Amino acid sequence: MKKVLAIVAVLALALTTFVAVGLAVGGSLSDEPAARPTPSPTTPPPADVTEAPESGLSDFYSQRIDWEPCATNADQDCGTLTVPVDYADPGGDTIDLALLRVPASGSRVGSMVVNPGGPGAPGTSYAAAAGRVFRQPLLDGFDIVGFDPRGTGRSAPVDCMSDSELDAYLAGDPTPDTAAEEESFEISVLSLGAKCVAGSGPVIGHVTTIEAARDMDVLRSALGEEQLTYLGASYGTKLGATYAELFPEKVGRLVLDGAVDVSLDAQSTALQQAEGFETALRAYVQNCLDSTDNCFLGDTVDEGLGTISDLLDSIEEQPLPAGDRELEVGNAFYGVITPLYNRDYWFLLSTALTSALDGQGSALMDLADAYASRNPDGSYADNSIEANYSINCLDDPTSVAFDEVPSLYPEFEEASPTFGRIFAWAMTGCQGIDVTSSEEPLTITAAGAAPILVLGTSRDPATPLIWAQALAGQLDSGVLVERDGDGHTAYNAGNECIDSLVEDYLLEGAVPDDGTTC
Repeated sequence: MKKVLAIVAVLALALTTFVAVGLAVGGSLSDEPAARPTPSPTTPPPADVTEAPESGLSDFYSQRIDWEPCATNADQDCGTLTVPVDYADPGGDTIDLALLRVPASGSRVGSMVVNPGGPGAPGTSYAAAAGRVFRQPLLDGFDIVGFDPRGTGRSAPVDCMSDSELDAYLAGDPTPDTAAEEESFEISVLSLGAKCVAGSGPVIGHVTTIEAARDMDVLRSALGEEQLTYLGASYGTKLGATYAELFPEKVGRLVLDGAVDVSLDAQSTALQQAEGFETALRAYVQNCLDSTDNCFLGDTVDEGLGTISDLLDSIEEQPLPAGDRELEVGNAFYGVITPLYNRDYWFLLSTALTSALDGQGSALMDLADAYASRNPDGSYADNSIEANYSINCLDDPTSVAFDEVPSLYPEFEEASPTFGRIFAWAMTGCQGIDVTSSEEPLTITAAGAAPILVLGTSRDPATPLIWAQALAGQLDSGVLVERDGDGHTAYNAGNECIDSLVEDYLLEGAVPDDGTTC
């Protein structure tokens, strides 16, 4: 069976947009649309705002965005931004980045660029869901501006697989344990990179985080902002930290929520993320025990974890019916981890596990589909899975040889008895990619930048708290704020202390004390 490869991500896709739009909970969470705000000022910015870092980029930095009402929502604005495919060759090919703006609904402070993470999640969708992602003070004060980073969404998207191939890819066994399964697994891994190159063209070699960060400075200029105001979640924190390293003097107010430790090697990243998901799963099972006298998973946390592991093993042997499809073990894995991103969705996991234990896989399949942005008709709403692979492997092509994976079992199973082997096999993932980045790796300190707010959550499954602690220490001006709680990311997760600190920082420039805990 084929390999579940996307889990090798710097973080398993942020799912912030999934949380925001309410997929798998029975429809939209939106309120009635408000009256369209007055458009933001369009007067030309001062010359120093649009000054390019080098003369060859002047035409890009002098752009103005031609905002038009979006076809899907006339209360939002859509536009494009032109950037070079290769910043080392600004006179060469270009690509257009898709943009979406939700105008400020109150007394406008400026523009705030946002990114939901992934890598691979489209920022336009994140901005479009602003009314559910951000609280009213930020909606009143800022034009919320999202962009699809290069290679994602509608910004020269990379293309590696057909919809049917992607279905098989996500369904596949992530832990091959027979010779035949291992052979199929290797073929799948080694062929994926070639498919991405064949389907994507020259952009496949230029989707690094560094290039996306350079794009953000062109966007800052086009928005007429002297400095960047930014809120990035999950992988979006790596993007924001990279921006701060490249353009420290252009850093205004940056919030890095659910932070990534940008100093980690690939294996340490995978180990710590495996441990993060195990911690979150344990918290979920403990909640089941605490909230009922008869938890359906068992009488102890270990029994509950064993029930889930046994279920995954049984699905590997015999997939479950899921409507007109079959729930295979890869789908089941994604179905289990998806609700761990938000405590409010733990009830969905309980419903899905109860159904699966009764022999029905549809509920787990719905959660897996939400993770992958799969539509009910079998199409995919975006290319987030393919972009995730392409960006991560270009940023860091580190891989482990297939025959070395069993030697990783002890360390990975200690970090995560439930998911350890899955993350160990994911370490082989980048062997199939045969393009290399033209960008040199960065050591990120952002020396000279204004204070940068770094947020971490104590039981975050995808970006462990220790990552936020590490990133805040690596940034010369990093300010750490910790949320004691469950789920992925800290802002707008029901903690008034966190929310007020973030809003006061972004709107007023009030910098909290380093090490504040909420």
